[in-house]
Amino acid sequence: MKTPNRSALIQGLYLESFPDVAKYIASKGGTLDEAKEIFQEGIVRYYEHIVVKQNPLKSGDKAYLFGICRNLWHSHFQQTIKETALDGSDFSEEPSFTESEQLVTYLKSVGQKCMNLLQSFYYEKLSMTQLATRFGYRSERSATVQKYKCLEKVRNEVKSKSLTYEDFIA
Repeated sequence: MKTPNRSALIQGLYLESFPDVAKYIASKGGTLDEAKEIFQEGIVRYYEHIVVKQNPLKSGDKAYLFGICRNLWHSHFQQTIKETALDGSDFSEEPSFTESEQLVTYLKSVGQKCMNLLQSFYYEKLSMTQLATRFGYRSERSATVQKYKCLEKVRNEVKSKSLTYEDFIA
């Protein structure tokens, strides 16, 4: 492929696909810089697969590139979790009353049902099957999805108040 065509291809993919990739990564807690990094790696892999290896696509360019970036983000996220060790953090101490009170305030703000669901899962150690039965969900999967939605509500509440992890540990 000639350089002008390559430039036009990459520029077109950037204009068409980057906003969606950036929005996806932001929704998963990533930054704009991480989105740029992931997208650049995605473009390289896309280019290698399509142009260099001349493999035909089964879906559209935009969808294929988005899939590459989504997979790269998941890999990056998993690697980040592994690298983020709790270096010397001491979690043996019970949180102080004010820290627990602050956390309960955020849990209450997402609703009583969510608070009860999360309490049943984390404190009572109920399984997803038990949660589904207790809260009237049709299946384990429904309970899992609801637990995830409740956690997202709490995360969004904390984000909206611009709180950080450090706000909970004094």
